[in-house]
Amino acid sequence: MLGAHRRITTRMSLPANTAASRNLAACHLCCKLAAADLHHCPRCGAALHLRKSDSIQRTLALLLTSCILYIPANLYPIMITEQFGTAEGSTILGGVILLIHHGAIPVALVIFLFSVMVPVGKLMAMFYLVWTVKRHSPVSARQRTTMYQITEFVGKWSMVDVFVVAILVALVHLGGLLSIRPGIAALCFAGVVIVTMLAAESFDPRLIWDEMEAKKRDN
Repeated sequence: MLGAHRRITTRMSLPANTAASRNLAACHLCCKLAAADLHHCPRCGAALHLRKSDSIQRTLALLLTSCILYIPANLYPIMITEQFGTAEGSTILGGVILLIHHGAIPVALVIFLFSVMVPVGKLMAMFYLVWTVKRHSPVSARQRTTMYQITEFVGKWSMVDVFVVAILVALVHLGGLLSIRPGIAALCFAGVVIVTMLAAESFDPRLIWDEMEAKKRDN
């Protein structure tokens, strides 16, 4: 009974000309439109839901977690090189500067782009999307949806530094004279990427369009 009451309340709060207001939900796997009361897609069996519950709260919690993890990911060494008994750590930005110093500018640019710019850009974009939904921003819903799609797509390419360290650890071993091992920042950085991906998944972009339809109804 409580679940039925929640569904009725949700439908009443949604605009009258949306699929959700007509008790219809789109499957997130096969995109089939079916009655939300079925709870599972009649085509592929995936769970059906009108809107993700507590989407904004969960997204904000995950984004804040990512910000916390991003601090040690940049302050601590992501890679530790041991040679002749001497250990030397390299942070993400330190590695970029070292690559530029050795003339490997294209590699440095790739690492800087996917290990610094992409994570920061994704965090800023997700915070912005959450803010626009909460503050009822007049920005075009189509533009915000495109931003969400781009953010979700490029976020998975932020693992470039972790992949480089993993490959070097596996390949570099010269008779015990030189060895490379991952630092604590590698684990933190992997956590940043994974948590931001979860944040993008927990955000429901349909909330953007609900807001637009509500404005049309009021006008």
